[in-house]
Amino acid sequence: GASEEVAPPVQQCFMIPKKEINVVSDMAKWKRSQAYADYMGFILTLNEGVRGKKLTCEYKVSEPIEKLVALLNTLDRWIDETPPVDQPSRFGNKAFRTWYAKLDQEAEKLVATVIPKHLADAAPEVAVYLKESVGNSTRIDYGTGHEAAFAAFLCCLCKIGVLRVDDQMAIVFKVFNRYLEVMRKLQKTYRMEPAGSQGVWGLDDFQFLPFIWGSSQLIDHPSLEPRHFVDEKVVNENHKDFMFLECILFITEMKTGPFAEHSNQLWNISAVPSWSKVNQGLIRMYKAE
Repeated sequence: GASEEVAPPVQQCFMIPKKEINVVSDMAKWKRSQAYADYMGFILTLNEGVRGKKLTCEYKVSEPIEKLVALLNTLDRWIDETPPVDQPSRFGNKAFRTWYAKLDQEAEKLVATVIPKHLADAAPEVAVYLKESVGNSTRIDYGTGHEAAFAAFLCCLCKIGVLRVDDQMAIVFKVFNRYLEVMRKLQKTYRMEPAGSQGVWGLDDFQFLPFIWGSSQLIDHPSLEPRHFVDEKVVNENHKDFMFLECILFITEMKTGPFAEHSNQLWNISAVPSWSKVNQGLIRMYKAE
């Protein structure tokens, strides 16, 4: 008769490869760390701060906020001064590396313009987050990890006392919104690849936070419901007031074909009954990612 196969011991069937054990334990460590608490606390505090508010509403704009906007305006100007080069491949224009080299060189000086002299020693450390927030110069790509670096950059400025509690709305509406404009210009100009994109299963090729804060803005809106953001007319009429709709507008500019096909996750979100449910779901999704 056929020789019987010997079943392996049970524990072997359930062994996790050593590499994965390390990843799991690193993840658990990260979730228990002070850095994670600070970062998520920052994201969620801002989420509450912009709840039910329009981009166009009145809010306090402090001197550090103005200086951060000036810093981002400088990055924007450098894009104009560094046009794309002729190259055979359509994506990943190598001129981005020239633009990035300038930031790499000037980052500490730029950060020093934002922080007061008595905190000057913090500039080299904080500048690292700024440099990490614009994409990768080797791969010429950009993704939500780079966006997270910019949020961490702003969080650092809060931790050292440059930005304060009453800057909350301005951090999102003035600084982060300007950052998004500059990143969209980078993505378009240099045809940057999405970093770590999950394709049709991802929320968006490039951003995540403006969907969280943008859905918070829309909580308890008298007429706009989640089902409306797939309506082109609604988006065109309201995008200047709401970050979420600004993101949808950019997607429809960059992608062709039916929305349900190129942005399936967002299409599914449009069926959620309320903005507060959308907001809670996106926060859970962000923590998982």
